[in-house]
Amino acid sequence: MDNPIEYYKAHLETYKAEAKACQKKMISLSLLRLGVFALSAFGVYFFFDNWQIAAGVGLVGVIVFVKLLSRYTDVKQNKAFYEALVNINEDELKIASGDFHNRDEGLQFQDPSHFYSLDIDLFGRGSFFQFINRTTIKEGAFKLSELLKANNIEEIPERQDAIKELSLDPKWRQHYSATSSLVSVETPAKEIIGWLKEYQTFLPKIAKWLPIGFSVVTITLLVLTITSVITPSFIGYWLFVGLGISGKYVKKINMLSLKVDKVKDTFRQYSLLLKLIEDASFKSGLLKEKQEKIMSNDKKASAIFKELSRALDALDNRNNIIGAIFGNGYFLTDIKNSYRIEQWIKDYAHKVQDWFEVVSFFDAYNSLGNFAYNHPQFNYPEISSNAAVIDAEKLGHPLLDASKRVDSDLVINNEQFFIVTGANMAGKSTFLRTVSLHIVMANVGLPICANESKYNPVKLITSMRTTDSLTDDSSYFFSELTRLKFIVDTIAKAPYFIILDEILKGTNSTDKAIGSKKFVEKLVASNATGIIATHDLSLCDIEQELDDVQNYYFDAEIINDELYFDYKLKKGICQNMNASFLLKKMEIV
Repeated sequence: MDNPIEYYKAHLETYKAEAKACQKKMISLSLLRLGVFALSAFGVYFFFDNWQIAAGVGLVGVIVFVKLLSRYTDVKQNKAFYEALVNINEDELKIASGDFHNRDEGLQFQDPSHFYSLDIDLFGRGSFFQFINRTTIKEGAFKLSELLKANNIEEIPERQDAIKELSLDPKWRQHYSATSSLVSVETPAKEIIGWLKEYQTFLPKIAKWLPIGFSVVTITLLVLTITSVITPSFIGYWLFVGLGISGKYVKKINMLSLKVDKVKDTFRQYSLLLKLIEDASFKSGLLKEKQEKIMSNDKKASAIFKELSRALDALDNRNNIIGAIFGNGYFLTDIKNSYRIEQWIKDYAHKVQDWFEVVSFFDAYNSLGNFAYNHPQFNYPEISSNAAVIDAEKLGHPLLDASKRVDSDLVINNEQFFIVTGANMAGKSTFLRTVSLHIVMANVGLPICANESKYNPVKLITSMRTTDSLTDDSSYFFSELTRLKFIVDTIAKAPYFIILDEILKGTNSTDKAIGSKKFVEKLVASNATGIIATHDLSLCDIEQELDDVQNYYFDAEIINDELYFDYKLKKGICQNMNASFLLKKMEIV
């Protein structure tokens, strides 16, 4: 596999060069257009006495000018595309250096009542979402958040295959993201889907043929006028007939135009993204399934979207007052374009939600594939229903600097419960979040931060960061009890991996010790699997009473009046606490 950093550096320079070349082409094309305009003007002036030649020179000049303008527009779009790719590769290099805290924190997806998202820094500043997210549309970001919160233990190998395949194609992923980032979407997909489903047509069936027939009459009258068969007044009266017919529907067409003006950029963007998905050659079952979802018997989704995009652009031309008057007066263009849009809605509105969902899926999975590509040293867990719940070698936290991170081996079997003690800052909370992220990442299908891991899929539930609520008029202790009740009720319905951090903090130490012991005993009696971190060493006595409970600890040592941590998970009970030492060291007491 390519070295990610080297890939980003090399392609950053490549795309910078491409953008620079496009800029030079744009300057050349601008000068050419200026030259064509000057030559055409001179030619028309020079041959002004011979109007046939002057008209021919003018016509050729206009054609060449329009061609150059079209070419200029294409090059300008290419330049924007390459600049987007430059930004993508620059961002990857910044993130790899640890500079990612200015990115979207995903706080809109935070849910205090969720199984684990509040406790394990899934969202927020410095969160896993902030680190992994590369989505370019709101729906994609939402989809990514849903994947991280799904707690889905079904079909993990299929998700692994999809992520592996996308991880091996950074060029396709970057082109997809660059294409998606170029259009600013004004209306969310959800709102568009609702509008399409509820839309009521207002044009009669005759509107399909009326503009065609009217245009034929217009052209006939024009020919008769030019050949002096009829007087020009007929073509003038005909203009008012057309405007009268168009005026009958002008109010509803105005409302339709107002709506489509807000959604046309979205459809243009989605048609380009669907084209990229359709043209890709996927092998994994999940990606092929999503790809087939946008395939139609007769047309591809991208072509269908492009049809609507063209119709929307055509209707938008009515904003040109001259074009609107003569277009509607002679060709009923508003009726023609509105009818095309209404027929599109009638034929395809029921499929749009699927197409939007596929685009959001690939936007989200691009982030997952990108994460896997950026971490070639991470490994996909081996999924086995016969293995321990987690059997990991050198397990670490995926967001910590690899040069400073201390990894630990972990084997925890089904229906086994660990009690973890340790001094302050010794690594207990980081360890709990490391184990939590192993479960979340493995369930999503991501590679994990470990040399290897065998994993028996399990859902996660946690209680690590309970807060009081002034809004709900609830105390800290009541909030914690509510959370523990939620855990008990949840594990009664299905197996979960439970992670707890210093429970019952809202009561006195004696009451806390008794309550914590009874709660852990209840969990073990319920055949629960999990880990609890605590400073209460009396809780460790449960190991002597229950075979399914084991004690582990993180140590701290005071050497030459300095505090040292090795951040290693060890079997047994912590004997060295450091609160008094730290109070004295920091001259608090």
